This record gives sequence, structure tokens and C-alpha cells, in this order.
Amino acid sequence: MNQIDPGTPTWLAARNDRTAFRLLLEHGPLTRSRLGELTGLSKPTASQMLARLERVGLIHPVGERSNGRGPNAVTYGVRTDRITGVAISILERSIQAVVVDAVDHEHPIVQIATEPEGRTPEGDVRSAIRAACAEAGIDESTVSRVVIGVQAAFFVDGDELSFTDTLPGWPPVGSRARIESALGIEVTIDNDVNLATMAERSAGVAHLAASFALFWIGDGLGVGVDLGGTVHRGASGGAGEIGYLAVPKAATPLAPAANDFTDLLGGPAVARLLGGAGESLGEMLPRLTDDEAALSALADRVILAVSPLLAILDPSMIVIGGPTGIAGGDRLAELVAERVDPAAHPKLTIRTSATGAQPVLLGARQQLVEQIRDHLEADISLAT
Repeated sequence: MNQIDPGTPTWLAARNDRTAFRLLLEHGPLTRSRLGELTGLSKPTASQMLARLERVGLIHPVGERSNGRGPNAVTYGVRTDRITGVAISILERSIQAVVVDAVDHEHPIVQIATEPEGRTPEGDVRSAIRAACAEAGIDESTVSRVVIGVQAAFFVDGDELSFTDTLPGWPPVGSRARIESALGIEVTIDNDVNLATMAERSAGVAHLAASFALFWIGDGLGVGVDLGGTVHRGASGGAGEIGYLAVPKAATPLAPAANDFTDLLGGPAVARLLGGAGESLGEMLPRLTDDEAALSALADRVILAVSPLLAILDPSMIVIGGPTGIAGGDRLAELVAERVDPAAHPKLTIRTSATGAQPVLLGARQQLVEQIRDHLEADISLAT
């Protein structure tokens, strides 16, 4: 990127071009006239901005719009074929992936079954990119980066993974470097619940919360901690691994054999609450919504896990998410709220996650959109 001296005509042109580019991202395809109206600049200046952005391949003509009398006006849109990314969620027995572009088009999500033998970080990611691009009809060569959600703790500075029970073939050190070296792309790895927490802040029920904790309940457990808009990861990336925490004595009447919170609230425990005898959590969860007794018993367990969060963090909101939390819905949130001491936590709200069925991919997508746009915007100085 070339250095541009502030205050010069070149600097002003680059600033105008960035404004135009952001408006095209925000509003979609625009004509020269409409861009001039939105920026407050003249039509000739708007034409110059569009010409510079087109010259470096950031935008292209995408259609025409009738102006009534006279010739139709050309509309310009941001190119989505230059740089793309793939959002990936690595699960124990499958991989989910979706292509992401600069304007955050909806592309199909793919799911790939995996076998524990022979897996590697680079192999998993290569398979995810290939499948996602094939499903979306996107050229694999345009993929420059991936954001990966893993069911593990990730320490960025050391490229270190821990709590990797569900990541067969992924080494404790060097997974990101191996993927980048093998595939020649930029790689971001993060804990899956942290990505879901980011999605909850930007597109879920916690967008106005001063601070909140996302309590993820599924086959495993996790907590994402958002403090004023920043996800707290801890000194080694292990913040929120609540499933490994020993249960209190109060859990004994509920589950005498439970040693940790995964024993109390993980997939097998919830499946048993719903009357399962060897069935998986996914098979049993549809019963939860209409089973008031199971919801009440589940709330008794959830409050035991939530209480340490309240004592340590005192957040303004607890969001209950993950497959079990979503299946429990608003009724589970209500039952948990009834079990909170209002005198100790008068400002607390308990809500159900509102980020949909794929919160991990949603959080990864949001990161990728920002990364792709930042990369493209860095090229604007080349247009001047």
C-alpha cells in the first residue's frame, strides 16, 4: 500500500473513494447520480470515483436503471469474484462450511462427514473449501482466507490448541501454520462458542447489552464472555471451558454420579432427562419443548452452572444457546430466571439465543466479511 500525504489531492481522492466503496457495500449497486446524492459530491466527481474503483477491479457495471427521459443510467456494484473466504465449523464427526464474499451474499452451507482416522488440519480445511466452493459455484482460487471455529481452546500467539477431545488429527501446536503453509491462505482459528458470542452481540439478543455471557449447552458445554463488546479469551485462550469444572454438592440430588458440568448438562445427561436409553441428544431434543417436567429439571441444572458466572462476572445478561438451549427456548430461559435471586442480581436478564441454527458459522462469516472488506479497501490507494 502506497503512503499518501494527508491533505493532498491524492489523499482527498483516496478518502472520497473509500467513502464511495463503503456506500456501495451498504446500499448495493448505485448509479453515478445516486452516489453523488449520497456523498454530497458532484456528478463529475462521482464519475471519477467510480472510474478509479473500476480501474483497480473493486467494482464493475452490474446493470442499468431507467431515468425516464434519456438513456438508462449504468449501475455499479462491488465485485464479489475477486476475493472470497470460507467460514468453517469443525465438529467431532462432521465439518460445516460456507463461502463468504464482500457483500455477504447468502451461499449454501455444506456439511461433510468425517472419519477420525487420517484427519489433519490442512486436510479438513481443504475438504471444507472444496465442498463449499463446489456447492456455491465459486472458483476455489478466489479463496484467500478462512475463519475456523473449533470445539477447543485456541491460544493465538502460540498457535496452540487445548481441550481437543473432538479434534482428532489436530496437533496441540502449529495447526494454523500447517494450514497456511499447505493451502497458501490466511487462517483465523477461534473457539466455536466465542464465534457464536460475537454473532450474538452483532445480530442476536445481546446487541445492546453492556456485558453478557453466552452459556452454550449441547453435546458439550462452553461459555462465551463479552465484556463491553470484547470477547474475553483468557491468558491462554481457555476462558469459558466450564464443562471441565467440578459440580457443587448441590448437584448430588440431581445427578449423583456427575463429577463435572459436562456430566450434569452434556448431551448424554440431557438425553437421559428426556427418557433416552442410548439415543443421541439430537434424537431426543425435539421432545424438550413440550416436556415441562424435563424443562424444569433442566433449569435446576442450568442454574447451578450459571451461578458461578453470576458471582464472578455479574453480567447484565445471560444468553442460553447451543442446541439444548435453543430447543428449550424462552420457557427454559423463564424457568432459569425464576431460580435467580433477584436481590443479588437485580439487573440481570436471561434470554434465549436469537442467532439461528448456525451461530458459529454466522460469527465466522462476520469476521470474514470484515477481513475481505479491509483487504479490498486497502487497494483503494492504488486507484488514485
